[in-house]
Amino acid sequence: MPAPALHITTFNIHKGFSQFNRRMMVHELRERLRHLNPDIVFLQEVQGLHLGHAERHHNWPAEAQHEFLAENVWQAAAYGRNMRYDHGHHGNAILSRFPILSTHNQDVTHLQFERRGLLHCRIDLPEGPPVHCVSVHLSLFGHSRKKQLAALADYLNAMDEPEAPLIVAGDFNDWGNRAGKPLEQRLGMREVFSQHGRAPVRSFPAAMPMFRLDRIYVRGFAVTRTEIHHGRPWSKISDHAALSAHLVRHDS
Repeated sequence: MPAPALHITTFNIHKGFSQFNRRMMVHELRERLRHLNPDIVFLQEVQGLHLGHAERHHNWPAEAQHEFLAENVWQAAAYGRNMRYDHGHHGNAILSRFPILSTHNQDVTHLQFERRGLLHCRIDLPEGPPVHCVSVHLSLFGHSRKKQLAALADYLNAMDEPEAPLIVAGDFNDWGNRAGKPLEQRLGMREVFSQHGRAPVRSFPAAMPMFRLDRIYVRGFAVTRTEIHHGRPWSKISDHAALSAHLVRHDS
């Protein structure tokens, strides 16, 4: 019997605000994610706490954004705190319909004013071995991205399950389209939109995407369908488009 398909989405949610921070959109964001209904969600720029926003917005969620977004839909949610400040913190998150067996936030900060982390979750799928999922938000600077990708490959290659199914997704800030080589060469991954020699999809800005910043890389899966969610209503929610992929295991 074929293994069940896996639907995943990655989205830089801009801390729950529209482009240029014009409007708080976290409630609309939750509705759009529920409409997509993915099995696993990779999120970046997730606000874990912000005392100022809580004071200024009467409908600011009482819980952290990843918990608010996951409530009653995704049974498990993990958060990796990266950037800390007096009034709060933000980072990456992963929401899952399936149990999260373990979670680890790997600090890959290269520049102290730009703190970055890799949120790694081991997730128990209904069939087959667990899948390793990593939500990433890399540096704006090429030299730092190169070091962060090397750190990611080092970390994943040191796992006890080096050939395990793997998904790495998020905001790579990879303006020059150079991130793929270390992931392909060192981890045996491929980018889901880049089949048949194509470049990764344009995802920023969400209203009319021009730059290829967001990515989904997989190992151990075949890609059956991909989607980019841009234009309205997505462009009212964040400055990034959301990306989705539908996957099946290679051995299914």
